[in-house]
Amino acid sequence: MKNAINWFEIPVVDLDRAKKFYQEIFAAEFYDFNMPGFKMFGFPCDQDGVGGAICLAEGMVPSKTGVIVYLNGGDDLSIILNRVEAAGGSIVVPKTQITPEIGYFAHFIDSEGNLLALHSMN
Repeated sequence: MKNAINWFEIPVVDLDRAKKFYQEIFAAEFYDFNMPGFKMFGFPCDQDGVGGAICLAEGMVPSKTGVIVYLNGGDDLSIILNRVEAAGGSIVVPKTQITPEIGYFAHFIDSEGNLLALHSMN
């Protein structure tokens, strides 16, 4: 296995609000694509990298109590984390060092009520 994760989908209840939230915190454009029964906006990523999307579909419900997905925090996760509250989310665990070798993490709740995390080396 090259990666432990190949794809992820973050459930949303308001696709436009969620798209706005994620585009604001990552300062990036998300791409639109749909599949039968699913409306999605994809995270920007390399063609052969791990990708994912925010997803509106029947039966998909945002959660603060399920699996935690760690999103790429870039060179310094503080840059993204500092945009969370202004974009409509909240910070649950501030930037915290794991170890010097592993880097830093932070947890936040998105505009839809999902608990997610960021990771970076700085």
